[in-house]
Amino acid sequence: MATPLIEFKDVSKRFNGKTVLERVNLQIYEGEVTTIIGLSGTGKTVLLKHIIGLHKPDEGTILFRGQPLDRIRRGDLPMSYMFQGNALFDSMTVFENIALPLQETTNLGHDEIRRRVMTRIEQMELADAVHKYPSEISGGMQKRVALARALVTDPQIVLFDEPTTGQDPVRKNAILGMIAQYQRSFGFTAILVSHEIPDVYFISNRILALYGKSIVFQGTPEEFEEFDHPFKEEVVNSLEGLQRELTGLHSRRQFKLRYQGQLRGGALGDAYAVAVFSLDGLDAVAGHLGHDAAQEALRSLGIFLGKHFGAVGGFSTRRSMNEYVTVLPSTDRAEAEGILGEYIRDFQGQEQAILDIWASAQRHSGTELCVELTLLAGLAQGRPDEDIDGVIESARRDRRVISRIRCINQGEGT
Repeated sequence: MATPLIEFKDVSKRFNGKTVLERVNLQIYEGEVTTIIGLSGTGKTVLLKHIIGLHKPDEGTILFRGQPLDRIRRGDLPMSYMFQGNALFDSMTVFENIALPLQETTNLGHDEIRRRVMTRIEQMELADAVHKYPSEISGGMQKRVALARALVTDPQIVLFDEPTTGQDPVRKNAILGMIAQYQRSFGFTAILVSHEIPDVYFISNRILALYGKSIVFQGTPEEFEEFDHPFKEEVVNSLEGLQRELTGLHSRRQFKLRYQGQLRGGALGDAYAVAVFSLDGLDAVAGHLGHDAAQEALRSLGIFLGKHFGAVGGFSTRRSMNEYVTVLPSTDRAEAEGILGEYIRDFQGQEQAILDIWASAQRHSGTELCVELTLLAGLAQGRPDEDIDGVIESARRDRRVISRIRCINQGEGT
């Protein structure tokens, strides 16, 4: 196992005699997205502030690359912090907000600061907003400005404190998608505090569960699905239930439980079918029309998929950032092909809904660039004695293009 980038060893913290963290042990690894989950008020933000050095533990040790954190000067820590609510200065332009960390923490000259700021502005596609104030740009652009400010000092680690607080479901996923995209592009280590279960699983390499003042789980999202602990009942189940109300889809854990329950009860029959749907081109949509437009398309697909296949007894889940899986009980391959054919025909109306979303995004951004989203689908036959993951992989290999959703360039007419 690699040496942790950051490690807590028996860390405890109290405020006015009240214990907030008690003998916390955790490891965070370089180049990964690590998400700390838990109920509000359980100490997640306090834990995050220990990492950046804003709090010091009452007991225990925090290590950075194997060295005690309290022996390292804050100026030598390659970290940046993205606050809740962005914390942009209303009286400063976008350029001035992004430049502020360089002006306050470095001795760089005016020309070099301008070069670095403009590089981040171009990377975040904020060129049209350089001289605007936060109140003059959209909420999504404000998030990008806050992230550009966090990245302008070239940090190795970026900490995100509840980056999706107060946002609607589509915007929440748009923000998470933005973090994932730029983490891949710049290669920084991302540490998030979040309660967006299960959406945050799709961008995370590791999950840390804070419960009862301690870390009760740390591992991959897949390992977390097998985690048996009261944390699941009190935190995860309630939030996953809310997720299903919003999308009509099961969480991956609920999907697996339903599959296993129907398997034991014989409801899957002698054979069942699995369909895998994926969307290609989301990064291009996000780049040209914004992350909100990309997530609206994903959410629209998920809701329609859940309703369509739910009406014939199927159940669905979002498997990854751009992939959905549906199980059709007591259905052979030929029947599944027919059901898929009906879905493709009915999907034409959904295509128009997505195009309407994009047209609105085009008008808002002023772009005339055209984007294309490709919907692929694959089918596989499953049997009760087969592993569901193997059947899903077979369906994934069978995928073919079933729809291309292409917006019309504004210059070409409507």
